[in-house]
Amino acid sequence: MTTLKMGRRALIASAIATLGFVTPSFAGGHQVLDEVHFIIPGGAGGGWDGTARGTGEALTEAGLVGTATYENMSGGGGGVAIGYMIENAESLENTLMVNSTPIVIRSLTGVFPYNFSDLTLVAGTIGDYAAIVVGKDSPINSMEDLLTTFDADPAGTPIGGGSVPGGMDHLVAAMAMEAAGRDALAVNYIAYDAGGTAMAALLSGEIAALSTGFSEAVDLSNAGEVKIIGVTSDDRVDAAPDAMTLKEQGIDTAFVNWRGFFGAPGLSEEKTAQYQDAIAKMYETPEWEAVRSRNGWVNIHNPGDDFRTFLENQEKVIGDLMKKLGFL
Repeated sequence: MTTLKMGRRALIASAIATLGFVTPSFAGGHQVLDEVHFIIPGGAGGGWDGTARGTGEALTEAGLVGTATYENMSGGGGGVAIGYMIENAESLENTLMVNSTPIVIRSLTGVFPYNFSDLTLVAGTIGDYAAIVVGKDSPINSMEDLLTTFDADPAGTPIGGGSVPGGMDHLVAAMAMEAAGRDALAVNYIAYDAGGTAMAALLSGEIAALSTGFSEAVDLSNAGEVKIIGVTSDDRVDAAPDAMTLKEQGIDTAFVNWRGFFGAPGLSEEKTAQYQDAIAKMYETPEWEAVRSRNGWVNIHNPGDDFRTFLENQEKVIGDLMKKLGFL
């Protein structure tokens, strides 16, 4: 079994979210920051985009932040945005960059020469399960159907994703195939620059299936535009209760992709603390709960040093897994 565990903090946060404990809103006061500018390392419609905009929505509507602005900065598997943060550090006091598991994967594989330690670690905020998705008119209705199609013609069954070859979406597809007893290296993975582009490729029929974040697929699934044929959670997710987990279908693997926020290197301790304060208070608001539940996210709050410990552990776990799968 291959499982990337969330850890005790995340499990506790998930349990609290499941029980529905919500404390009063901070709306109408308690503003912590005048403004936040979010740098998004990928295009519109992807998981980074949704996380930044959803977080900005909750922070502003809850009255914790005055205004939030957003800038999509695609390229280099996220490397362009990280390079921008490093090269322009002195002028980015009001800027946060969203990122996730790929910052660990792409550093390990040498896609870019940076890693999370080159930035100011503000906080991990949420987890998003992965999903295997097909188009609404696809004859594939389950993982068993996908495996049957794959067995008949691996090269003719392309699986797309919004990350580079060897990146997270590729890794998830490979994990699922390996857990199903197939050759992970035989997966014909087609890389797209962002989740939204990859989803468009699925809808146009360019690929047979898509490996993506659950939150990127849930709205289209609920609208009947796509079918989620496998989710990498241990149990079904309330946001799409009809979507079966991989485990339910005999594929013993699970995965959760964290997402969180980074400041430029050298960000002042005062500003870092303000960001962390705003994010911590955000979890206590109904505005955040509305965003979280709408996207099917799990609360994973790891500020500061806890975030570093979490990332260092994930770096080891993912590195070992990628070596096993032949990606390193």
